Amino acid sequence: MTTSRRDFVVGTGAVIAAANLPAGTGGADSGATVEKLMAELAEELLVDYPESATTLGIDRGQRAHLKAKLTDRSLAGQAFIAQRVAKRLERLNSIDTSALSEPMRIGVDVMRTAHEFAAEGFAFPYGDVALLNLSWSWRNAPYVVAQNTGSFLEIPDMMAELHTIKKREDADAYLARLEAYAGQLDGETERLQSAAAQGVIAPDFLLDKTLSQIRIARGGNVADGSLVRSLAKQTKNMPGNYAARAAKIAAEKIIPGLDRQMAELEVQRRRATNDAGVWKLPRGEEYYTWTLRAATTTRMTPEQIHDRGRAELQELQAEMDAILKRQGLTYGTVGERMAALAKQKRFQFPDNDDGRARFMAFLKQRVSDIRSRLPRAFATLVPGKLEIKRMSPEVEPGAPVAYGGAGTIDGKVPGKFWINLHTMSVWTTYNAPTIAYHESIPGHVWQGEYTFQMPLFRSLLAFNACSEGWALYAEQLAAELGVYDDDPVGRLGYLQSIAFRACRLVVDTGLHARRWTREQAIQWFATTNGSSAAEVSSEVDRYCAWPGQACGYKVGHSEINRLRNKAQQALGAQFDLRKFNDAVVKSGGVPMVVLARIIDAFVARH
Repeated sequence: MTTSRRDFVVGTGAVIAAANLPAGTGGADSGATVEKLMAELAEELLVDYPESATTLGIDRGQRAHLKAKLTDRSLAGQAFIAQRVAKRLERLNSIDTSALSEPMRIGVDVMRTAHEFAAEGFAFPYGDVALLNLSWSWRNAPYVVAQNTGSFLEIPDMMAELHTIKKREDADAYLARLEAYAGQLDGETERLQSAAAQGVIAPDFLLDKTLSQIRIARGGNVADGSLVRSLAKQTKNMPGNYAARAAKIAAEKIIPGLDRQMAELEVQRRRATNDAGVWKLPRGEEYYTWTLRAATTTRMTPEQIHDRGRAELQELQAEMDAILKRQGLTYGTVGERMAALAKQKRFQFPDNDDGRARFMAFLKQRVSDIRSRLPRAFATLVPGKLEIKRMSPEVEPGAPVAYGGAGTIDGKVPGKFWINLHTMSVWTTYNAPTIAYHESIPGHVWQGEYTFQMPLFRSLLAFNACSEGWALYAEQLAAELGVYDDDPVGRLGYLQSIAFRACRLVVDTGLHARRWTREQAIQWFATTNGSSAAEVSSEVDRYCAWPGQACGYKVGHSEINRLRNKAQQALGAQFDLRKFNDAVVKSGGVPMVVLARIIDAFVARH
């Protein structure tokens, strides 16, 4: 099936109607007034989510106070943020966009839509709404703490990697954040208890994984933990005995907070079932509908998304089948043959330190190669500053195989491409390159640097279908730039990666709408796509904890390709792929229907 423009959603119908009115309509807000309002709303978002200021590297000057703060994750704190979201949405709904420039109209659409989705999420009395928090905006979670959600995972990594210390005030802010982190843990524990009273408890298999990870975060010598080590390293030549003070906060406040959270999760584990989908929750069907809308910015039903996944998978595997036959692999399903291919030692990395080192060197070489090809795909280039790093051991068991994102606005902190090396069994020489293009350049790191050139309020907001759709399109661009021209097995790895995202449409909707079991989802995914059991198990658990999120990838990717095909047909010989790619990536994070308007304008200009 195909997706039409009317399947996609944007804030309110009034926004689209206003965008079609002629400039100068009476009663319209002035551009300067709306620009000032957008700047004010951006500062409010930073107050609600101080981590965003650190992620962007703007927690200094007039915003220096944000460096000492973290988001309030308590019941009262989240209720207060929800109230602020509702008030901002009222202000946004009052804007008359008819006389605004097209970029500012788009800006209003973006801000309004993000707030509408967030307000809908806060209307549920459970879960964690992260849409407006730049650091974790890609996911919404029915469970406040899980194997891939919660301050025990998110805050240590953020502080160790992004909280820069140049002077004593920065170190003091770090200590203040350690105190705030302890408060976050107890705030989440309070919300876990509230959710449990409503019958909202994570599946037993997620709780087992979560408890195992918290024990890793909790165990060992406090002074050796990443939170203390990072501060000690950055203040070794600074008076104030900061490492010892951090260790004291960790021992007296953070460790007890982790203990209390573990105790609550252990209580919940005794009540938990193995029901995987959110259908089991209060208003579960309604909740899943919301997460799908927020993740894909479409009105597509679970049934439509499920059918679409199967149809796109069939098309992709037809091409894979032809390549496999040319490689002499003729018997069995595509999934079976891909699984057999993965067992060939010539494509594997040893599951030891040497294998991990060779793998990291392999990734760096592929990233270096794609850099040289990018001028053929973009008319406007960004630096693409990047580090490739291994995830922390306590994160890896519940984390995806990789993730990435841009660094700071000023470029002082490079973008990160995080790799999960918990087991090398998930990696091969043919599946690794495409994930590198997805997470680093020309994927997430590359896209983020273009977004940084926009007004701050645009840099703070992202839409899952747009960002993940672009990253999947980045994998496609690498293939189109010839990285697999002499590597048919590498092309198989790329196609399997795209097919993997088509499988996600089937599995996510299967779990949450069709009541598939975890085992059923794993078995279907592994046999259909030929992926390893280790990779698929982690993926299925991710979908259980972040319903809907995984559907944004293929929906966004297919829409970008639909728009490209439309532009090619309209422009014919005048179509310039570099300029089209510029138009998409320079538009920043937008709902997919807004991207369609941007490409319509691109076609009209050319």
